[in-house]
Amino acid sequence: MSTSARCPNGQVSGNWQDLPVAEPTKVTVRFDARQCGRCPERAKCTPGPFRSLYFPTRRLHELQTKNRADQQDANWRRLYERRSGAEGTIEEFTDGHRGRRCRYRGLAKTHVQHVLTALAINVERLSLQEPADGSYRPRPPTAFQQYLDARDLPRPLWWRQGK
Repeated sequence: MSTSARCPNGQVSGNWQDLPVAEPTKVTVRFDARQCGRCPERAKCTPGPFRSLYFPTRRLHELQTKNRADQQDANWRRLYERRSGAEGTIEEFTDGHRGRRCRYRGLAKTHVQHVLTALAINVERLSLQEPADGSYRPRPPTAFQQYLDARDLPRPLWWRQGK
C-alpha cells in the first residue's frame, strides 16, 4: 500500500495515517500547509490552511466495489424492489402515523395499537386505489363547493369528517 498521495497540481502528501480505532474505516492523507500555501490552484481547492483527504480502507473499498457490482444484477434489483416496498411501508407507519411513540403502556396494549394502526394504513391505501371495473364515480361537487373552487377559497373541513 502506498504511503503518499499526489494532488492534481503534483504535490505529494507527507502525512498518511490510518485512524487509530479498533477497525479503521478510513485513511487520512494530509497535505502540509506549506505545500498548499504556494499552490497556484489554491482558489479551486479546500478553504482551510491545509488539505485533508479521506479514503476508505482497502478492505472497505473492495467491499463497496463488490456491492456496487452486485447491484447491477437483475436478481438483486428484483429483491431490492420488495425490500424498498417494505421499507416504504415501515417509514409510513413510523413517520406518518407516529409509530415511534405508543399511547399505552405494556406490550399487549402496544401490540393492539400497532395492529390497529396497520389496519388503518391498509384501509387508507385501499381507499386510494381505483376499483377494478372503473364504474365508481365520485359525487359531483355541490354548488357551494363549486363556488369555493371558482374563487380559489379553501373548502372547510366539517365536524363529520373527523378532522
